[in-house]
Amino acid sequence: MKLKKNRIVLSIVFLVLGFMLSFSYQLTKTNEEHVVINDKEWERNTQLQNQLNELEEKNIRLQEELSQKQEKLFELEASVVEDEKVLGDLAKKVEKLRMILGQVAVRGEGVIVTLDDGTVDSNASDISSYIVHEQHVLNVVNELFISGAEAVAINGKRLTSNSYIECTGPVITVDGERFPAPFVISAIGNADTLEKAINMQGGVKDQLVNESIVFKLEKKDLIVIEPVLSKNS
Repeated sequence: MKLKKNRIVLSIVFLVLGFMLSFSYQLTKTNEEHVVINDKEWERNTQLQNQLNELEEKNIRLQEELSQKQEKLFELEASVVEDEKVLGDLAKKVEKLRMILGQVAVRGEGVIVTLDDGTVDSNASDISSYIVHEQHVLNVVNELFISGAEAVAINGKRLTSNSYIECTGPVITVDGERFPAPFVISAIGNADTLEKAINMQGGVKDQLVNESIVFKLEKKDLIVIEPVLSKNS
């Protein structure tokens, strides 16, 4: 009977020991797996952090490159604007030169000055003092150009930088073409400015009237002066 009890006690002891060993094994295995998982997570986190650092460095480099390219683009845009301005100025100069040379038609507001021979006094000893001479026409033309006229024509004959005016008796020769009085001088420019310049007290108009020249001035909203015809046309 006592031997039987001892066997039961030993069985219980072995059972408890077996349970304890089994629990200890499971606990150790769980801890090891946990350690392995933590190591893998740490390695993964490290890789992700390294990738993030690389991306940040790459992003900084790209931003620097973008900034440099933007600066170059701004420089190119400024250069293009400057070139366009230079070309625009050149185009204006060329157009102005063509206008001076009489190569293009000009239209706009302006004035028309008409000069005619005066009525001869029967008692006058010098009839030529009542006739329009080249200096009379030249005085008007010069005053118009000085006052900003863009183009001037005499009896429809366009004047250029090479034009000449000569007096031959009762007629005036303009660039080889002869015109009798009256002489109609057309000028394109600011009409008010041109009118004031010609009518200025003690100016061109007063001189002409004092020399018995018939003088007339009209302001026009539109005057058209055609280009000079080339010899080959």
